[in-house]
Amino acid sequence: MDLNVSSALTIPASELSWRFSRSSGPGGQHVNTSDSRVELTWNVADSEALSEEQQRMLITRLGRRLIAGSVTVTVSERRSQLRNREIALDKLARLVSAALAPGSPRRRATKPTRGSDRRRLAAKSQRSTTKRQRQRPTAE
Repeated sequence: MDLNVSSALTIPASELSWRFSRSSGPGGQHVNTSDSRVELTWNVADSEALSEEQQRMLITRLGRRLIAGSVTVTVSERRSQLRNREIALDKLARLVSAALAPGSPRRRATKPTRGSDRRRLAAKSQRSTTKRQRQRPTAE
């Protein structure tokens, strides 16, 4: 089953690699016999679904999560392997979508307003007065 990340990007099922293992957590005796923990791996560096620009952007933004060019999502939230597979696909889609989203515009630097400057200086002098009053009186 192909993974639809967005209307412009679909990851083919052939590029997704699954691994299953026994999961800890709820499930009683059932958990000891079934492989419900899911690891979904996708190799970003070798993907045919991405353009070169998308590939560079993903490698840059997911840099810490990538191991040998691959991103891995692990899920063991549910007792059912099928449900964990669905959650893993959703997690990977959200992760890739967020990494490919355009960045927010840069913040435009502004000057503090006159009022905020006055309030800052008034608070500073108030603090100074408070600290001066806490000191031992000097004998002159």
